[in-house]
Amino acid sequence: MDSLDSIADEIANLESRVSDVIFDAVRSQLRSDGAAEAKELERRLAKVRRSLLKAEVLLRASSGD
Repeated sequence: MDSLDSIADEIANLESRVSDVIFDAVRSQLRSDGAAEAKELERRLAKVRRSLLKAEVLLRASSGD
């Protein structure tokens, strides 16, 4: 199913973008002495990233069926 692979590719792209946002947001928070806020933000964004990775894996596994 090409459509599932296409969606998985889009999700992989989103995951990459979220990873970039995590790095930029945490770096920005740390520069502004917001270490506690940076830790919470990193935790939430990392959870989003893991969810996207899981979705990508599930879609790719389904496309092979």
